[in-house]
Amino acid sequence: MALIAIAQNRRMSDYLESVRRAGGEPIEVAAGGELPQHLLARVDGIMLTGGGDIDPMLYGEPPHAECQAAEADRDAFETALTRAAIAANIPYFAICRGMQLLNVAMGGTLIQDIPSQVPGALEHSVPEPRAHVVHEVWIAKDSRLSALLADHMEDGETCHVNSRHHQSVARVAPGFDVTATSPDGVIEAMEKPGAAFCIGVQWHPENFWRTGEFRSLFEGFVQAANARKR
Repeated sequence: MALIAIAQNRRMSDYLESVRRAGGEPIEVAAGGELPQHLLARVDGIMLTGGGDIDPMLYGEPPHAECQAAEADRDAFETALTRAAIAANIPYFAICRGMQLLNVAMGGTLIQDIPSQVPGALEHSVPEPRAHVVHEVWIAKDSRLSALLADHMEDGETCHVNSRHHQSVARVAPGFDVTATSPDGVIEAMEKPGAAFCIGVQWHPENFWRTGEFRSLFEGFVQAANARKR
């Protein structure tokens, strides 16, 4: 069974259950524990989770007035873990803040506050209920994300998602493709072509473990981790 390291946040239960139901064995990891290089030597996959804002200084910008205080230790740990995992081609799945961290760690930037910086933006921050569908996303054909969500999409390119974020990817990190957007142009997913598995999504698929709409994302991730384990 693939061992999946999940970056710790304040609400872990849905992430843990999603990985278990996909056939993986989850463990929680955080700053102050194992060094990234030691951790990567014993796990088969890495998952980054949701949480607060990333320090804008990490991508060379002053903080916007709506930017929340950063968790410096978490930023540093997850940045080091991400860079090492991508360099080693370890299966990697990033969710919400996780996708933003992935983008920043690999050289991209963020929109710091969607409501004030994206004209005509949709509502992207609906905290409850956690599995409430908020808007649609348009998924790029021929992407790995599209293949994984084939049974969940309408008309081959659209699916509906929950949403609770006020930041998003701005300039995409080199070597990554945008694979989903919302109708207002906000980037909703990215992936690294040719990687064993490297996908980030802006919504929260883990909140749907009871109903299974996005189980295929976790299954694809765990399958890639199992292939590495073998």
